[in-house]
Amino acid sequence: MSDILEILSPAGDMECLNAALDYGADAVYLGGTAFGMRAASANFDAELLKKACEMSHQRGKKVYLTCNTLPRNNEIIHFEEFLQDAVSAKVDALIANDIGVLSLIKKYAPDMEIHISTQAGIVNFVTANEFYNMGAKRVVLARELSLEEISEIRAKTPKELEIECFVHGAMCVSFSGRCLLSQYLVNRDANRGECAQPCRWGYHLMEEKRDGEFYPVFEDENGTYILNAKDMCMINHLDKLAEAGVDSFKIEGRAKSSYYVSVITNAYRKAMDIYKENPKNFTLPQWLKDEVFKVSHRAYCTGFFFGHPKESQYYETGGYIREYDVVAIVDRCAGGRIYAVQRNKFNVGDEVEILTPENKAPAALTVQKMYDESDNEIETANHAAMKFSIVSEENFPHNSIIRIKR
Repeated sequence: MSDILEILSPAGDMECLNAALDYGADAVYLGGTAFGMRAASANFDAELLKKACEMSHQRGKKVYLTCNTLPRNNEIIHFEEFLQDAVSAKVDALIANDIGVLSLIKKYAPDMEIHISTQAGIVNFVTANEFYNMGAKRVVLARELSLEEISEIRAKTPKELEIECFVHGAMCVSFSGRCLLSQYLVNRDANRGECAQPCRWGYHLMEEKRDGEFYPVFEDENGTYILNAKDMCMINHLDKLAEAGVDSFKIEGRAKSSYYVSVITNAYRKAMDIYKENPKNFTLPQWLKDEVFKVSHRAYCTGFFFGHPKESQYYETGGYIREYDVVAIVDRCAGGRIYAVQRNKFNVGDEVEILTPENKAPAALTVQKMYDESDNEIETANHAAMKFSIVSEENFPHNSIIRIKR
């Protein structure tokens, strides 16, 4: 078992960064304004990057900066400045894919820790060892590996080389995210962080010129989603991943909401703590298993970890399952009230759940009385970002989440 067992969370913006830190991430990974695989995310300019590192380091957390696109000739001239910003901000590691980028990191930031991105497609110990010889501290393995293959890579690489694996989030139908479909169809290059996710679109397949050849790939009148992968969820199998030699447990989602980051980080943090307490008898309480279903998600699977994935495609729709809404974020508690900021409409009489970073199940609460910012009693919180309070005998920490089942 690794001595690290790191929960690594995504941070697409400052709100998500705070969520990851509040809810138990050991480290976060984020992108700058260039060279990252999530062009649609808000990302971090030089000033925000420095602030993010300061905040994280004050809390004993690490920051990993992505530079895992495949840069073109005209972009290379800007990479030295990108590295200078990273060094100035004191990021803990850079996540790289391209061998040329790796060489430039070693040239311009020789003391910087280097992690090799999953985009590099590492599926064997020879490749992992070669990246280690080239200066990598960590490899993020391809998502297409089984636990047995990961175990062999761990056994045949130096113990100083850390192994990171994705354990939760969106899966890609192409190999480790190296896809050309988006670029071909809508001129948005997935390898430059611009994927339009055409694998989630509905398709019709028909052969009209060859007699006797039929391709029955329909689900309903809307077509079928023949390329749509389920989401990965390995929360029930952290013990097996740890035993295989995984050091860092990575949550996908730099384009996801702060609510997603909070809930999923919290769930894996709690699950990892339970594993550490009793590695030989890893058993999760039901409330913790349920948490991963309380964010917007596709149907779940376990990816390739247990061999060829069975029923890993979701053909019915390309959309998400969403059963809970965030209605407010707790600011503080005092005098028998919860003071909060509204995110979605809810009413007196509603049954809500309150999720906290503390090591316990969400608290159930029926909203009995509600007051606006001027202390007038109200029946509903129906204005965006309005400040309000509700009566509660229990206190909850700052940034606790109030949610409601749809």
